[in-house]
Amino acid sequence: MRILHLFLLAGAAFGPALAAADFDLIIGGGLVYDGTGAAPRRADVAVKGGTITRIGSLAGATAIRRIDATGLAVAPGFIDVHAHLEAIRELPAAESALRQGVTLALGGPDGGGPWPFGSYLATVEKLPLGLNVAYLAGHNSIRRAVMKLVDRAPTAAELAQMEHMVEQSMRDGAFGISTGLKYLPGTFAKIDEIIALSRIAARHGGIYTSHLREEGLGLLPAVEEAIEIGRQAHLPVVLTHHKVIGQPSWGASVKTLALVDAARARGQDVMIDQYPYTASYTGISVLIPSWALAGGSAEFKARAADPTTSARLKAEIKEAILTDRGAGDISRIQFSRVTWQPALEGRTLRDWCVERGLAPTPDHGADLVIEAELAGGAGCIFHAIDDADVERIMRHPQTMIASDGRLSRPGDAMPHPRAYGTFPRVLGHYVREKKVLTLETAIHKMTQLPALRLGLKDRGVIAAGANADLVIFDPATVRDRSTFTAPHQYPEGIPFVIVNGTVVIDGGNLTSARVGRVLRHTSTAAK
Repeated sequence: MRILHLFLLAGAAFGPALAAADFDLIIGGGLVYDGTGAAPRRADVAVKGGTITRIGSLAGATAIRRIDATGLAVAPGFIDVHAHLEAIRELPAAESALRQGVTLALGGPDGGGPWPFGSYLATVEKLPLGLNVAYLAGHNSIRRAVMKLVDRAPTAAELAQMEHMVEQSMRDGAFGISTGLKYLPGTFAKIDEIIALSRIAARHGGIYTSHLREEGLGLLPAVEEAIEIGRQAHLPVVLTHHKVIGQPSWGASVKTLALVDAARARGQDVMIDQYPYTASYTGISVLIPSWALAGGSAEFKARAADPTTSARLKAEIKEAILTDRGAGDISRIQFSRVTWQPALEGRTLRDWCVERGLAPTPDHGADLVIEAELAGGAGCIFHAIDDADVERIMRHPQTMIASDGRLSRPGDAMPHPRAYGTFPRVLGHYVREKKVLTLETAIHKMTQLPALRLGLKDRGVIAAGANADLVIFDPATVRDRSTFTAPHQYPEGIPFVIVNGTVVIDGGNLTSARVGRVLRHTSTAAK
């Protein structure tokens, strides 16, 4: 057999003998998890022309390439339904995602989708992409383009303009609309505005994903708001990166999941995505009340300089430190990206207080939060989530696994470890070690479940006729290596990743193949 295999490889390079090969690729002897949640079965998987063509015993078949998957799991490529792809033009290979087994990533979350949408996708289509990408239209991007950072309801003309922009994005291939109601300028939008724009996405068969208005003390009303938006706009809802922030709120996932179940019992389509960590990542401005940020940096500077306004500002930041992202302890706020003082990256707000000769208290922490925002802001990791909530949300049958991670390159700042480790962390820590999920259930949450959410029936499964996006990993060794103090580490136990039928991670190494595509949602609206 080895001689025959070498002969076929030689034919691929030197002559027409290859024409006799049955398939482009055969993955032999692996334990196949088909993505549906069904029990695995030992089988060979054949690929030809970027499509899975046969599954079963293929001992007598020939192929250009054969991968021996004995002792390994073979699964559909993982689909990341909450990915930050803003750096795709600088990092088109998307190695930090590929090495996790991700073969399709959905960008534009948290209200940050691209605008103009169509021209952006046209630019991305010209890149040498390592993986497949798709995008959501972003409410924050659209509102900012029309209204800047003003804190008021849109005029009729402004709303009509935003509706037209959502319409155009959907016709250009957006899979739905995302909101970031905790962030500017989305935080200034009332529910009627979001419903109006979501109705446009619904007409085109799109989905609604939301970074909720609050994830701490105001979590329950925020979940209710998202569900109500979906009900009135008649479109599926995804509570994106669903979590419970701040010690006073820990345990509230019992109630949020009950809200999801109740909505689904009424016939509403509500789902969840989640990353498997007890820390979040966002700008330090998340600790600052939205009224103080309205209008932009100049207005914030003026408010911070006014004695009366600054006293109110500091008090509200202190409250956020105590009850929300700070989890009551400034050592839980860790700097990740600080362009104006990179030496802070990896250190905490407590460390900064000590360095400045200040007592490490929430009061002094609030002062430094204001100083950081005035200096240009900072990306921070907030260690403010309880693992019991993480596990409870993960177990829910409508929860998909998603990273919320940014495309990252080794050595660049101190990113959240989810950028390198989300999917292998679930497989290693939460499946193998903690047994929160079975392996077949975890794979389903990474593959078919998100594929169906996006309306992609030819992805997320291993079946004849499905797209050949595949990952081969070792269930006994797969694990994340990225940590909060040493994040730039690729995972272990994922030797092969296949995108559109081409091997892009080969024996644990990134190849030169760049076969990713931009996927566009097909609108269901009449033209």
